[in-house]
Amino acid sequence: MVEGQDGLNWERWTRLARAVEELGFAGLYRSDHFTNPDGPPLDALEMWTSLTWLAGHTSRIEFGPLVSPVSFRHPVVTAWTAAAVDDLSGGRLRLGLGAGWQEREHDSFGFDLLDTDQRFARFEEGLEVIRLLFSSDDPVEFDGEFYRLQDAVLLPRPARRGGPPIVIGGNGPRRTLPLVARYADEWNSVFTTLERFSDLNGQLDRLLEAAGRPPDEVRRTLMTRGVIGRADADLRTKIADATRADLIERGALVGNPNQIGEHFARMADHGVQRVMVQWLELDDIDGLELLAEVIPSRV
Repeated sequence: MVEGQDGLNWERWTRLARAVEELGFAGLYRSDHFTNPDGPPLDALEMWTSLTWLAGHTSRIEFGPLVSPVSFRHPVVTAWTAAAVDDLSGGRLRLGLGAGWQEREHDSFGFDLLDTDQRFARFEEGLEVIRLLFSSDDPVEFDGEFYRLQDAVLLPRPARRGGPPIVIGGNGPRRTLPLVARYADEWNSVFTTLERFSDLNGQLDRLLEAAGRPPDEVRRTLMTRGVIGRADADLRTKIADATRADLIERGALVGNPNQIGEHFARMADHGVQRVMVQWLELDDIDGLELLAEVIPSRV
């Protein structure tokens, strides 16, 4: 998983995509932002254009946004675009959706972020709109505070029945997990310890059962930072020792191949079905090759 606002351009994206496809990774995911939250603005390759290219230039990997906000992407346009990109790829898109959070990009480009309550109310309406458009072959109606549909139908219909799977990311037990239980096909927990993941995973099971959905209907994934080196000296060229200790305390994948492999095994034992490794070093293809040596098939 790469941060698309931190210097991503076509040269880097094509190089990363080819490496991920050839090295055996399960997928390639990216954030969806106009700019970074602070510091000098960097290259930020437009998300849907990059995923459309990926659909036509890879053949195996899954891919998608982690996550695309409804705060600056209208859910109707997102549903329309996502269905087309999923069809183009032969059914490999996983549609990550979020409420939006970054103040800088909303202020800079003129979008209303809203307060937290309104933001999540808008997000839930966006999820309802996308679900309706994906799931119904007949025209649908929706009359909400933020979005409206009248005799609306997406044509051509998505090749996958129900459209591409919806992914909701986050760790919030009060707002996020209930939305996952109602609307998502995948829950993507973000940068947390395995103990916390297990606790949230159990809460999600109970919410799904209350919603009348079997727990195994929702995939459980985890996105966390990854830094790998053959030896301690290699790691020190990438991160300071204090940063390394802090990252490990927060559940990140940091270490040599053996240590990373052991952590992957612990993740699987805690119910993690797939790991999205946040890869901040966009030019570190050698590191990706090293990480590929310890990819476990079950995560």
